[in-house]
Amino acid sequence: MKAVVLHEYGGPSKLKYEDFEDPKPGPGEVLVRVAASSVNPVDYKMRSGAAKERFPVAFPGILGRDVSGLVREVGEGVTGFAPAQRVMALAHATYAELTVVKADELTLVPEGLDLVEAAALPLVSLTGEQLISRGTGIKQGETVLISGAMGSVGRAAIFTAKKAGATVIAGVKKSQLDAAKELGADEVVALDDKEAMAKVGFMDAVADTVGGETGEMLLGKVKQGGVFASVVGPPPGAKLHPTVKIVPVMAVPDPVKLAEMAAEVVAGRYKIPIDRMLPLAEAADGQVAAEKGGIGKVLLLA
Repeated sequence: MKAVVLHEYGGPSKLKYEDFEDPKPGPGEVLVRVAASSVNPVDYKMRSGAAKERFPVAFPGILGRDVSGLVREVGEGVTGFAPAQRVMALAHATYAELTVVKADELTLVPEGLDLVEAAALPLVSLTGEQLISRGTGIKQGETVLISGAMGSVGRAAIFTAKKAGATVIAGVKKSQLDAAKELGADEVVALDDKEAMAKVGFMDAVADTVGGETGEMLLGKVKQGGVFASVVGPPPGAKLHPTVKIVPVMAVPDPVKLAEMAAEVVAGRYKIPIDRMLPLAEAADGQVAAEKGGIGKVLLLA
């Protein structure tokens, strides 16, 4: 098969589109013919070596967490999946024409959802959902501020929090205030506007996707006994807030919840914007585009 292979840490040019040995499905696994993957921040952090403490790459390695495609072959003991079925998952080594996924981490792509566009959903949808459900544990009637709300993870978090009945404040950049009105939050606030942030009262929880100084500033907005959940690690001053529960969140596969989020996309109640679609061979360009920032996903078509 063709795959995008990383032989050493470094810049985007280290991603090489080349021949790689076909993976084989073992017991309980499914071989998927990849239709598309997508670029996530963890991908370029792994490529550069910035994430090697948490996510080391075994060279030569294949990056990628999102996959949508067709079942090519099922391993021993697999039931519920058959060749040619449309599937999606939060997986590993998906910058390739073929990838192996554990059957219990795979779900069907619902009718009405484009197979390629389905690749935009797994990591960001599950991260945002778990940031709220497992991280903040926010309940009906409580208030949560979601930072980086215009991003894909932020959008998933807003959707999940609203579904739970929470009052949602979308934290965005001042330049994004008008665009953020589409997010469906109860309130929108500019995180980079000190005057506006000074008017924000204490809240039950913060769901943070930004970190750094912004995260530290928001930590001070959580009431005593509240929760600060983050996908980017605790803020520098976390120890100065002993009455706030700090919860780190890292997405784990959840095919049932992924199927639910995909169904919401089909129903038109939830959406992850797509910025561009590129051939898998142009993965390096895709990472460059994604690393510059924006509000849409970059998909890699295999």
